[in-house]
Amino acid sequence: FDEAFAEAEKIGFPAMLKASWGGGGRGMRVVESADQFHELLRAARREALAAFGKDDVFLERLVRNARHVEVQILADSFGRVVHLFERDCSVQRRNQKVVECAPAPYLDENARGQLCGYAISLAREAGYRNAGTVEFLFEPDTGEFYFIEVNPRIQVEHTVTEMITGVDIVRAQIRIAEGGRIGDGPDDTCPAQEDLAIRGHAIQCRITTEDPHDHFIPDYGRITAYRGATGFGIRLDGGTAYSGAVITRHYDSLLEKLTAWGPTRETAIARLTRALREFRIRGVATNLAFLQRVVAHGAFRDGRITTRFIDEHPELLDFPRPRDRATRLLHHIAQVTVNGHPETRGRPEPRARTRIPVPPRTVPDLLISRGKTLLEGKGPEAVARWMRETDRVLVTDTTMRDGPQSLLATRMRSYDLLQVADAYNSRLLDLFSLECWGGATFDVAMRFLDECPWERLEQLRSRMPNHLLQMLLRASNAVGYTNYPDNVITAFVDQAARSGIDLFRIFDPLNWVENMRVAIDAVLATDRICEGAICYTGDIHDPGRSKYDLDYYLDIARSLKQAGVHVLCIKDMAGLLKPSAAPELVRALRDETGLPLHLHTHDTSGISAATILAAVDAGVDAVDLAMDSFSGLTSQPPMGSVVEALQRHPRETGLDPALLRSFSDYWESVRDQYAAFEADLRAPASEVYLHEMPGGQFTNLRAQAEALGLLDRWHEVAAAYAEVNQMFGDIIKVTPTSKVVGDLALSMVAGGLTREQVEDPD
Repeated sequence: FDEAFAEAEKIGFPAMLKASWGGGGRGMRVVESADQFHELLRAARREALAAFGKDDVFLERLVRNARHVEVQILADSFGRVVHLFERDCSVQRRNQKVVECAPAPYLDENARGQLCGYAISLAREAGYRNAGTVEFLFEPDTGEFYFIEVNPRIQVEHTVTEMITGVDIVRAQIRIAEGGRIGDGPDDTCPAQEDLAIRGHAIQCRITTEDPHDHFIPDYGRITAYRGATGFGIRLDGGTAYSGAVITRHYDSLLEKLTAWGPTRETAIARLTRALREFRIRGVATNLAFLQRVVAHGAFRDGRITTRFIDEHPELLDFPRPRDRATRLLHHIAQVTVNGHPETRGRPEPRARTRIPVPPRTVPDLLISRGKTLLEGKGPEAVARWMRETDRVLVTDTTMRDGPQSLLATRMRSYDLLQVADAYNSRLLDLFSLECWGGATFDVAMRFLDECPWERLEQLRSRMPNHLLQMLLRASNAVGYTNYPDNVITAFVDQAARSGIDLFRIFDPLNWVENMRVAIDAVLATDRICEGAICYTGDIHDPGRSKYDLDYYLDIARSLKQAGVHVLCIKDMAGLLKPSAAPELVRALRDETGLPLHLHTHDTSGISAATILAAVDAGVDAVDLAMDSFSGLTSQPPMGSVVEALQRHPRETGLDPALLRSFSDYWESVRDQYAAFEADLRAPASEVYLHEMPGGQFTNLRAQAEALGLLDRWHEVAAAYAEVNQMFGDIIKVTPTSKVVGDLALSMVAGGLTREQVEDPD
């Protein structure tokens, strides 16, 4: 200890303790002062002994702001020694070299001559033979060099020196071992020193499976895609990796050694950057993105690099993980091409001569819809007053949400919506709102369409700024199938409003207003239109269904008004509201609340257009309709037909029938593309008054019945659905309560169970 301490005092503190047996540093300790020396020396020796079986430790001067520079030498058996100039290896991570440059960009000719002279002197003094590397630390503040060690072998970095000298170092070492002389003969081992010169600049890096986002731990797995780089001035070494190769945890992490040459440093950097971008390695993590960040960094490009470069610049690790979209897309295309899409396999295909959907032409945006103007200028209360005061009946288009949800199991892609969005924005400004989000679209987009529902909403908002965009919100269920905590509902509503929703239609599957209050309050806080929905079931004229009489609906309406909703919606999700009952319900709700009324129904029975017209005569303020080609059956009544029926009526809609037909033509071509998801309903069904299935569930339940092999027993399923409803106490059937009824009905038919058997405790 005393002798070591004396040596430490000679070189001065701070000093470095390090054991380097076998390559790499262990037991590294920085001794800042004499007081720490003995304690840190003991710790360094213990670690060295554990790692290498011997406790020898090197004592070095600590050069904090150092540059690591190496001189390549060659020496033969006849005392001839030459240097092949220097290379900078300062870009390091935990003593591992990351990028090497030749020559060192910060040395002038005097410093280069001094450094290489030191290397030659060391080699001659030691009687060195063959290739080797003499390593130094260079202190830029003082211009001093500090010897580290000699590596008596060819190192990985030798290729960068070969690029700037033209000397084949491996071949030269073999020739020296065979007795060759440096500088002799036409096929000489290596030129004499006076014939050696620096030819341009070269930069080398190693492409490895080290994961920068996981502390550079080598990754392992199967390489699913591998593509290297080519081009003038590019050299690749290593290259044992290929598409399909399996990388084990015992495999050397090096995949490829990449070296780029150029007449100037800037050219070499540009070629290296291009080559790194050309590489495509998928299936395992790599350091490619990290290397690109290093090479692009200003300090590296200017040559202002030290051994602390990576530690001082944590932003070098600030890059996203590769998403491998191209490989995944190619894999998906191959799977679908060979095996068919799992969602459409075995289902009908579009007609061979299906037209390509062409949206109506757009016109310059001259106006904004009246509702959107009022909302942005005066707030939701102004919109509600306008709905009550205007003479014409307002129309909400459901073709972007409930239409495809009811007819095509919600499989409509964002692509088809965005194709026509510009035309909607500029030409259909007489519409009240566009229902385009919420309901089942959220989870179906993620589960089946591989889309982000938030991106869909934001893209629709950006393409249709002139319209009120409307969504369906399931109160405490939001757009899911379970009750979420209050803060989730509040945050969801806030995000939906910021992403573009103007009108929130809120319902509860049990008409429980208390369960809607969190959502209602959240919408009111966003200053958007809050539409409280009353789910309609039964028949207000049926004395046998007194549970759902007129007073029942009036009581809910009073509670919704008290909760602060701006608009009241009659949500007839199964299409049960008959033309004779609609006027009575509309007038009673209007007299009781004074709120604007919005009617939503489905056309499963085939007579819901008559219900719409009866409600219009009774004073309903707005109605939901779908473009003709996406209407009827379990969807909404046809917009074109209702608009034509109201032509020259005191409350005509103001919509142009010819323009609506052009939009319907587009949607007709779109619908043809989704033949696989059609429910094969060919006619209206009065059976809806028996089972009372919501239009949005009808097609899904038929698909489930088909999957269970029960499609030919569909009418038994419908009858069982009605039985289950009565078993549950004649409940309101809408998401998610309708799913409970439907699942049990399918189970009963599949299992051959009757109501009596299910209710029998034994």
